[in-house]
Amino acid sequence: MDGKAIEIVRDYIGEHLDKSDTKPDFEVYTVWKCKALQNWKYLLSSTLFDGMYYELTYNGDKKEWYLDAYKKFENKVVKE
Repeated sequence: MDGKAIEIVRDYIGEHLDKSDTKPDFEVYTVWKCKALQNWKYLLSSTLFDGMYYELTYNGDKKEWYLDAYKKFENKVVKE
């Protein structure tokens, strides 16, 4: 499962890179994952400095993967 999740995100990134630039070398890595019944949930990122992260869900009943791509806009502290 882990290898397939990384492959899906790596392919997605490759398809969405700016075609006018040379293709950068990058790694995709798993930040977090969990399994519930026959389903998997992954949070992944890459070594690119683009602020993107990816949520990937595997539906074991349907044998389907679902990909959501997000861009981090801000990280701030909110005190109690």
